[in-house]
Amino acid sequence: MPVEKSVPSATLVEIVDRVLDKGLVVDAWVKVSLVGIEILTVELRAVVASVETWIKYAEAVGLTMAAPAAAPTASVTA
Repeated sequence: MPVEKSVPSATLVEIVDRVLDKGLVVDAWVKVSLVGIEILTVELRAVVASVETWIKYAEAVGLTMAAPAAAPTASVTA
């Protein structure tokens, strides 16, 4: 009797949901030089996350600024 092993497959929606929930960071740096002369430099930094995830982690590392307090409203009497 042959043994069949099922591999769970994820749909695109499940993958996107997981990436937005957990976040994804890509950081690359490439430098091409010839005989000590820099010819090309490529830098790439990308962060993909939901707004909720970004805010949660940005607050944890101090990347967010506190929202300014609402200005008091002045009442004008005639």
